[in-house]
Amino acid sequence: MKAITYRAFGPASTVLSLDEVNNPAPGPGEVQVDLVYSGVNPSDVKSRAGARAGVSELPWPVIIPHSDGSGVISAIGAGVAPERLGQRVWVWNGQWQRPHGTAASQITLPEGQAIELPDNVDMATGATLGIPGLTACFTVFSNGDVTGKTVLVQGGAGTVGYLAVQLAKWGGARVIATTKGTGMGRATQAGADAVLEYDDPDLVARILAANGGKPVDHIVEVEFGQNAATDTAVIAENGHITAYGSARDMTPALPFYPLMFKAVTLQMALVYILTPAQRAATIQRLNAALTSGALTCPVEQIFDLADCAAAHMAVEAGGRSGAILVQTGPEPG
Repeated sequence: MKAITYRAFGPASTVLSLDEVNNPAPGPGEVQVDLVYSGVNPSDVKSRAGARAGVSELPWPVIIPHSDGSGVISAIGAGVAPERLGQRVWVWNGQWQRPHGTAASQITLPEGQAIELPDNVDMATGATLGIPGLTACFTVFSNGDVTGKTVLVQGGAGTVGYLAVQLAKWGGARVIATTKGTGMGRATQAGADAVLEYDDPDLVARILAANGGKPVDHIVEVEFGQNAATDTAVIAENGHITAYGSARDMTPALPFYPLMFKAVTLQMALVYILTPAQRAATIQRLNAALTSGALTCPVEQIFDLADCAAAHMAVEAGGRSGAILVQTGPEPG
């Protein structure tokens, strides 16, 4: 099969190459997926560059990158239900703790990592669900239903934040989003009830005013270190903060006593290692939102497999308003 590989850390244009690689046949409990699209996420770019914390050496001699993808099951191993053959699926954790990811024409992996794609969802959307979709869904619903609650989405125009706004609205919440510039219209389009500039010097007062003077119940946080003081000021007693990033301040000072005296739950979310129960519940909610037509997952650009390095550079450049995908095979007829 054709696959993008790398054998050393480094710039995308230097280390990524298009090769012929053997794909193993599915063993017991496994499926082979003929991939159509591969999603490129910041974590994939960091892994290829050798910029992941605590990783100084290539863990395998040859790596096929990317965790997310979509395609059609073309072969099954022992113990897999025959009706799964020909099923349209989306893939999660394709290259997590294993060398072969989704930047290839095929992938073989445990059948539980290939989730049936709802009939009304296209293949391109399917390739955005593994990391952005699951992260957004888990961070919104990590403390259960949000019906009747107020959810603050910090960074509501980002790839995850945009989905989180939609999911929170679908879940019955009042949604306040923070963003900047053109992101204001984007977060509004996603369904936010109020959209505020994240660098407003009176942001705390504006968040509270947008919620009728009351603190918010739940916060989805993209930059915990930068926003810790704001989050602490606006979160309600017994509130919940789920943070999935803190790139601008990796060693934040934690306002412990103000958070403790509100009995706030602070949760760090890493979508790769959700518990089986968490992942099952998150997948169920995400697919329900997709099936109901409540979720739009924008795609900014699709690259050919041979142009995978350009796709990585597009992710590195930032400023995107949608996902970056690589087309790995033809759309099913």
